[in-house]
Amino acid sequence: QERLVESGGGLVQAGGSLRLSCAASGRTFSTYSMGWFRQVPGKEREFVAGISWIGGSTFYADSVKGRFTISRDNAKNTAYLQMNSLKPDDTAVYYCAASRGVIPGISSHDYNYWGQGTQVTVSS
Repeated sequence: QERLVESGGGLVQAGGSLRLSCAASGRTFSTYSMGWFRQVPGKEREFVAGISWIGGSTFYADSVKGRFTISRDNAKNTAYLQMNSLKPDDTAVYYCAASRGVIPGISSHDYNYWGQGTQVTVSS
């Protein structure tokens, strides 16, 4: 079982950067694909980025491609989301999630464990 805890959210001006962290407490972090999702009130949770546990292949939503970078440090049981050139439309609660799948899916149903979320607010 994995317990996930996000950190690093906050308030930033448009054009700024934030780095989110997702710390996992289980012993099998390196065997999970990891994903980042975001959600705003009244909308479904949407896929942002994912990284596989084999080979570290990365996947991004078109809306963040070129601005966000997902990475992982298996020695630290931590996944990261580096967010640059932030826009007001990036404002949301950001969640990290762990999947037993080899490839991180883009649906929230593909994931087995979730963190509690961290708020990111981008002001214009």
